[in-house]
Amino acid sequence: MSKTMSVRMDPDNYKFLHEITREEGTDLSKAVREMVSRGRVLLGVEKYKSGEASLGHAAELAGVPVGRMMDILEEFGVESRLDKEDYLQGLKNIQKVW
Repeated sequence: MSKTMSVRMDPDNYKFLHEITREEGTDLSKAVREMVSRGRVLLGVEKYKSGEASLGHAAELAGVPVGRMMDILEEFGVESRLDKEDYLQGLKNIQKVW
């Protein structure tokens, strides 16, 4: 279920969003939702890159599955911090579940 919210913003950002909506032929609400989604992805990438978030946490921040987050990190040129032990531990965890 969607929630409605009111947001105050400075005139420059408001103008920017209106220009985006005009260029993309969309509405203001959709433009804001898209910016939030993109911001979540960037936040996940930045936190992972700086070592502040694990791959799983970065995916949660971005609102995407771990596999998609791995693709996103590759698209941004961020090297994986996973080592062989992390990989093997992940396999053990999967075996426990199945």
